[in-house]
This record gives sequence, structure tokens and C-alpha cells, in this order.
Amino acid sequence: MDSVWSLRHSLWSAPWTTVYKTVGDTPGTPGRTCLTSTNGKGQSVDERKSADPVAVLRRIAFLLERTQAETFKVRAFRTAAAALLPLGQDEVRARAAQGTLRDLKGIGASTEKVVLETLDGGGSTYLRKLEETAGPLADGGEMRRRLRGDLHMHSDWSDGGSPIEEMAMTAVEVGHEYVCLSDHSPRLTVANGLSAERLARQLDVVAAVNEQLGGRLRMLTGIEVDILDDGSLDQSEEMLARLEVVVASVHSKLRMEPEAMTRRMVRAVQHPRTKVLGHVTGRLITGGRGTRPQSTFDADKVFEACVANDVAVEINSRPERADPPDDLLVRALEAGCLFAIDSDAHAPGQLDFLDYGAARAEQLGVPPERIVNTWPVERLLEWSAG
Repeated sequence: MDSVWSLRHSLWSAPWTTVYKTVGDTPGTPGRTCLTSTNGKGQSVDERKSADPVAVLRRIAFLLERTQAETFKVRAFRTAAAALLPLGQDEVRARAAQGTLRDLKGIGASTEKVVLETLDGGGSTYLRKLEETAGPLADGGEMRRRLRGDLHMHSDWSDGGSPIEEMAMTAVEVGHEYVCLSDHSPRLTVANGLSAERLARQLDVVAAVNEQLGGRLRMLTGIEVDILDDGSLDQSEEMLARLEVVVASVHSKLRMEPEAMTRRMVRAVQHPRTKVLGHVTGRLITGGRGTRPQSTFDADKVFEACVANDVAVEINSRPERADPPDDLLVRALEAGCLFAIDSDAHAPGQLDFLDYGAARAEQLGVPPERIVNTWPVERLLEWSAG
């Protein structure tokens, strides 16, 4: 427990905020508080039994994110945790006794109730309810236990909801050995995609995160690069060459005519820096964004190109995507493809989406040795550089 808490604070030490002031161009305010949680699998205190209200608030936020709750609900609990963390337990208890918790900016009626119940020793009724109803999407089984990391997640540098450090800390707590930061590329303006200049600055931040993590986790440099209409990639060749893992995905003109879409995807897969083909069909089958049919293309040609170019097909674990569909996943398996089971997380709690992707892969008979994020990081990097 002590090592996890000390790591939380080390990520937000004075040298860390200095990195942000030097590097610049990060959303939010330098020195903000790291708000992470745990799903009970990793190296963290069991927040479900904790008498620490900050830990309980974090756990609630994590569970809400895992179930894709509305952003404003999650924000309330993360903001409350941020308000309490600098105070220390003694001051929090004193304010609770004096009835002044709600004088703190970021503490409202619901979060005050969580704090008071936690301090009273009875535990949060809201947390107990969430623990019963907000469990993992699926039982990832042995496949989930074999996964060492995640190659597709986003931060608030693009369209994620949390800072890079927060995502890294949660990855430590859920037990990952490595995770790849893969924010969007510049053409995806709706997702605040990163220009070459912003991406270069982000690489400096990732280096600082790795230094502060001290070997507990390796954050890999990466990108989810948009596949343009002609199959080229939406980032400079110079920047792509500096990255450790490149996930290439189609985000526009998803209803393109099948022959053109096939050419587009094959050309992207043939790019020497592409290592993962992201959310292959682009479909949406549920969720707040509505539904969207899958793109049509010659799957056999695309998967043959993946095999020929040593590119992994992503098993996207977001429940609204479940991409590729079962029939295409089986065809990719029969073609001899490698795979990457990725969360596509846009918030810390969504890192737990891996359970869903792992369950699908296990059900459909994907061998663990063909899933690149079951590999040790040294083997993964050797592959990604090949």
C-alpha cells in the first residue's frame, strides 16, 4: 500500500509540475491532483474497505467510469477527491466534526455524504451499491490474466477525460506492466487531435512520467493515427518514426465504397510504421452516440495484408464497438493474424474494458501467444520496431 500511495504523490511532486511548466501545452492546471483508483486486481489498497474518504471517492469514480456513467457524475467525485487530498486526514476529520466540509470548493451534498459515512466507519452506501451493480463487463478469465498491457488509450491531450499521469497511475493499480498512450492525430479536430508539435511535447511528458514511475510501469509512446481517404497516415513521417507503437484507424467516410475502402485500409497496413489496425469496421452497436453500421471492405485482402506486414488486428474492448464482429474476428484468426486486445479507454475506469475484449477472444479461440499484449515489453518492442 505504501508504495502505491508514495507513487501517487511522487507523480505530483515539485519536479513533476516543473516538467509541465517547461513542456507546456497540457490541458488543465499544472500541479492538479492525481485522481486514480483500482479494480482490486493491482498493487493498491482495497478502497472498498478503506476508511480514507479520498480512496473511496476515487473508487466510486472508477466504477462510474467503468460503466460509462455520465461525465458530470464522475467529475463530481474526482473533484471532491482533489479537494480533500491536500488536506490530510486530520483536517478532513476536523471539518467533518465542525460541519464545514461543504465550505470546500468541489464538495457537494452527495460527496459530503460519502465522506461522512466513510469517516463514521460504516462505509459508503453508494459505494456498496456500485460494487454490487458496476462489476466488470465480463469475466475475462485466463485470457485477461495473461494480458500484460494495453496499446490503445487516450488522455485529455485529445478527447480523453483525464491527465496522462492519472491514466498511468491507474494502469499501475490495475496491474499492467506497460501501456501505450495513443491520442488522436491532427485531422480529427473534433477529438482535439495532436499536431506534430504537440505530439513532440507530449513525448517529453511521457519521458517524465516514466522517470517518476521508477519502473513500476512503462508508458510507451504512441498515437491513434487517422487513416486518410487515400490510405496515407495523418502524421508526419518524422513523428511516426519517433513512436513505439502506431495504431492506425479509420474515423471518416466509413461508408466509402467497398473497393476504395479496401485499398485505403491495405495501404495503411502496408505503411512501415503501422503496427495495429484499430477498430476495424468502425461500427457502433450501442451507447450514447447511437448506432452505426460497419464499413464494408474485402476482409480477406485486409487481413492478408496484416499478416504480410506483421500488423496486429485490434480486438477493441469498448462495449459499444465490440469490433471486429465475431465473424470477421474468426476470419482474421483463420488468416493467421496477430491481435491486440485494447481498451480504447478515454477515462481511468475504462481501462477495465479489457475484461470484455479478453472474454470475446477466449470465447472465439484466439491463442494467447498470438495476442501481442500478452508478450513481455521487450518482445513487444522488438516486434513494433521490426
